[in-house]
Amino acid sequence: MNTIEDLIIAHRGESFDAPENTLASIQLAWQRRVKAVEIDIHLSKDNEIVVIHDFDTKRISGKKLKIKNSSLKELKDLDAGSHKSMKWKNERIPTLREILNTIPANCKLIIEIKSGPDILPKLKQELDHSNLIHTQIEVIAFNLITLAKAKQLMPEYKMLWLLDLDYFWPWWLLQINNQKIIEKVKKLNLDGVNIWAGKFLTPNFISEFKAAGLKVYSWTIDSPLKAKSLIEAGIDGITTNRASWIIERIQEN
Repeated sequence: MNTIEDLIIAHRGESFDAPENTLASIQLAWQRRVKAVEIDIHLSKDNEIVVIHDFDTKRISGKKLKIKNSSLKELKDLDAGSHKSMKWKNERIPTLREILNTIPANCKLIIEIKSGPDILPKLKQELDHSNLIHTQIEVIAFNLITLAKAKQLMPEYKMLWLLDLDYFWPWWLLQINNQKIIEKVKKLNLDGVNIWAGKFLTPNFISEFKAAGLKVYSWTIDSPLKAKSLIEAGIDGITTNRASWIIERIQEN
């Protein structure tokens, strides 16, 4: 039986309080006894996996470097913390390896692949060389081709297809066929979906996917009331910018 703590995923670490996707943010989540953290990864010019959401560094550092055209040293020279607060000045863009080394024994890391399939051999190498068991790692991606190749290369890890559904468009303009999504996910041997918490994410949606043997995660929810309703509907994971806070609010109620 999953507890509330088992269902809450810290989005880019404790990103409400610390700069996203940094060691400070991830360590803060572990210190606050959060059990799952989600990060984003890209491949640098010199074949290193770095932890950052965007395709360039402008938003988090003020200086625009494209990740794929930059070396690890160039990326490490940037201040990735001051944009949040001067308290975090000189926080650096971490490597995946640095993050893997922080994970406590009873916790897991959810890795969102932002690069294309060219990142996969290096990702497998990093995971193989870590001291983690396979249940401590899950992989997510919007790009279905990349995710399918990742599953073929690393079948031991749970992998979920990220879907934005009505994130960009009003829900009433879209035609979403749940059964077709389910068929596609199962055909590729994926383990579930991770969807935007919009109008399409209903108790019926959750039960339909779970009845097909698939996991359902959602992103990004900072409302305790919304999180509680999804937990009651049977959701398997909730990604939030305020992981420890949302756990406390739900437990209080």
